[in-house]
Amino acid sequence: METIESLRARIGTAESLQSVVSTMKSLAAVSIQQLEGVVRSIDEYNRTVELGMQVALRNRPEGVQVTNPVLHDALGAVVFGSDQGMCGQFNEDIASHAIDDIEQVGVEGGEHAILAVGARTVVQLETAGLTIDDYLGAPASPGAIAPVVEQVAMQIERWRAERGFDRVFLYFNQRVSAGRYRPTTHRLLPIDRDWLDRIANRRWPTKVLPQTGLAWRPLFSSLLQQHILVVLYQSVVHSMMSEQTARMQSMQAAEQNIEERLEELRASFRQTRQTSITSELLDIVSGFEAIGGSDDF
Repeated sequence: METIESLRARIGTAESLQSVVSTMKSLAAVSIQQLEGVVRSIDEYNRTVELGMQVALRNRPEGVQVTNPVLHDALGAVVFGSDQGMCGQFNEDIASHAIDDIEQVGVEGGEHAILAVGARTVVQLETAGLTIDDYLGAPASPGAIAPVVEQVAMQIERWRAERGFDRVFLYFNQRVSAGRYRPTTHRLLPIDRDWLDRIANRRWPTKVLPQTGLAWRPLFSSLLQQHILVVLYQSVVHSMMSEQTARMQSMQAAEQNIEERLEELRASFRQTRQTSITSELLDIVSGFEAIGGSDDF
């Protein structure tokens, strides 16, 4: 049977761990709030880019058509995960989803290249037998998103220029509610022709469609580049929000387990303390009787 001192020490350790878990849960909640603000900003910028594309598509020179290119076997994949742990099945979920999807969209015998964002994602993908072409650290704060997006965009451009990749897919966990996320696939390249048609045919928000004096091809190319950057930003932010959502779930479960364990330890402490007090009282009574105290009554 444990002593009062050992039980008191175990209770103190559990309470300290409970405090750490509670702090981590609070930090995850704060991070999600910050990232929600980033999402709103990105969505607003994306709306501006799409309006620009709508103008460009409606003002394109006569005879210019935007068509889907002929696809080859080469395939590039960017998988977004995390560097940090204590986020449940977050990395396992996106790695498993990416592995299954790459097998479906890839062509047998075709060249594949994988860029992993997040050290723990690398482990999951390599465990499944995939070769990682390159690795980037996952951003830990909103301020670190831009450099990661820039590096991902540069890697995609190298794939296209040096290796002739014309298909690029993004794999990330997307937050769908306060306590849930789902693995998501987004085809970054080639640009979806149907999506361009939908943008071109949208109703313009005012009565006058703007005109531009810029050369059409450089303008449209620049807008497509901005669209790609927006999609990369969105993928990174959604992955970060999903990571924090998964971490909150893990901390919630840990907090509940710790509370249950604390109740058990406190019950044992009370029982042990009561047993100790009872034993001390019995010792006092026995000692009193041994010295003849009962005869004085």
